[in-house]
Amino acid sequence: MTTVGDFVVQRLRDWGVKQVFAYPGDGINGIVAAFGKADNDPKFIQTRHEEMAAFAAVGFAKFSGDVGVCLATSGPGAIHLLNGLYDAKLDHVPVVAIVGQTARTAMGGSYQQEVDLHSLFRDVASFLVDVTVPEQMPNALDRAMRTAAADRAPAVLIIPNDVQEQEYAAPKHEFKYIPSSPPSRPVSSVVPALDDVRRAAEVLNSGEKVAILIGQGARDAAEEVRAVADLLGAGVAKALLGKDVLPDDLPYVTGSIGLLGTRPSYEMMRDCDRLLIVGSNFPYSQFLPQYGKARGVQIDVDGRAIGMRYPTEVNLVGDAREALRALIPMLEEKADRSWRETIEANVERWWEVLERQAQVPADPVNPMRIVSELSKRLPHNAIVTADSGSATNWYARLLKIRGNVRSTLSGTLATMGCAVPYALGAAFAQPDRPLIALVGDGAMQMNGMAELLTLRRYGVRCVVCVFHNNDLNQVTWELRAMGGAPKFEESQTLPDISYAAFARSIGLQGIEVNDPAQLGTAWETALAFDGSTVLDVRCDPNVPPIPPHATFEQIKDMTEAVLRGDPDAWELMTRGLKTKIQELLP
Repeated sequence: MTTVGDFVVQRLRDWGVKQVFAYPGDGINGIVAAFGKADNDPKFIQTRHEEMAAFAAVGFAKFSGDVGVCLATSGPGAIHLLNGLYDAKLDHVPVVAIVGQTARTAMGGSYQQEVDLHSLFRDVASFLVDVTVPEQMPNALDRAMRTAAADRAPAVLIIPNDVQEQEYAAPKHEFKYIPSSPPSRPVSSVVPALDDVRRAAEVLNSGEKVAILIGQGARDAAEEVRAVADLLGAGVAKALLGKDVLPDDLPYVTGSIGLLGTRPSYEMMRDCDRLLIVGSNFPYSQFLPQYGKARGVQIDVDGRAIGMRYPTEVNLVGDAREALRALIPMLEEKADRSWRETIEANVERWWEVLERQAQVPADPVNPMRIVSELSKRLPHNAIVTADSGSATNWYARLLKIRGNVRSTLSGTLATMGCAVPYALGAAFAQPDRPLIALVGDGAMQMNGMAELLTLRRYGVRCVVCVFHNNDLNQVTWELRAMGGAPKFEESQTLPDISYAAFARSIGLQGIEVNDPAQLGTAWETALAFDGSTVLDVRCDPNVPPIPPHATFEQIKDMTEAVLRGDPDAWELMTRGLKTKIQELLP
């Protein structure tokens, strides 16, 4: 007998799903049993927690471009998925979650683990359906897969556990039965209207100082962005989710933008007279040109995201690559390259300043130097995941993308605890690439330590670098900068533990670094190891993030003050950060 659970597993296989990130429970026993009958094809990847299964599905989707699939039991299992699914929703990532539910005969009876799953998932799911009879199954599962891909969002399929164990029956050719087409992934591109493209070209051609902002939506249009930037003599800033779209060794790429951004990006947006936004929904309009100062053009495949962040004059709804290919023949090459030359000079100076900042002595290790030393050794085909916290500052500013490096983080939800399960998902998306996860010790204690067991179980080769400062450092700095409040020890201080020793205790490589001179060798050893390594770097919690509005001269002065051992040096940085954040408060 082919059960509904058997059909679910078979249909996932028909969709090309190779693995499902999951945690078992009696609410999905019928599906779990089907994995066993199918010789674990797709693979059942057992994480340590359902939230980690959802994060791993997000990581897989981000690095494969395909739909990530996660599976959880009813009640608490379904609830635990929620944070990872919101991460998928806010970063526009296709994920399908399959969850169990109590038997239909017990529904409405306050039965064990019975939760109103529609209320739970209503806000997060782009598609949400209960499967109550076997004949629903093909259409429900296929539509979940197609909707997740089309909307770049989570879709949720709820299957009561008694339905999973029923004999599968296909939908009939009768009234009130709904069939489904065989699994397929048709590819199409939306092309904007030609008249709108001409208007966009007129706006951009009429400017003298063009700035480009790219996000993850420009990933498949990297070559076209480069061509536009070269024609217009423009600089290119990157939203955090688009950090890996263009390499940072291009001299006109100004790096990240926003509170975690760079001085060249800040200046370029301040001084430009034209702004082209490609595939980005960057929310902080304070870091874009003053309203009315720059004429704007935006390209996005999602018409709902158009014109939300800046009053753009021409909006092109369409695929970024196709829109730019239509635009390029209409652009006029700028003869005056002075704007581009200014941007390139600023970028060169910025990298020099960052390197000097990274070399500033700290107690015991400057966290900036951790990422600076990685950048010098980063394999050109690496995948880097970053967690949320103070480590995000150093990832955003100091990680130098080169070659074919891919990277990501929880861009919009900014949730802690995503970097290690992201890396797990990436390992199944692109198994031959080196993996690096940059994790604060708060996120590591939250869930990263447990998920090291999953990396070991599946033989994942990954370097998990822990910024070990025994402090929930990002919030500590926000308290200092926003309110001038001292560190509140009870909320901010973390219990001390050796992450390297923990790694060794479970059979992974663990490396402890207490001296900045050890960092280079430690990174080389970790990257060369054929397995997972925890790089446990004790770093200084009193190194503040540098405000992006600080001038080169101010940064230079602060750096030199620190090098001299001036006790007021860090206070100078803190004051600059506080001033900038206060400017942004409503």
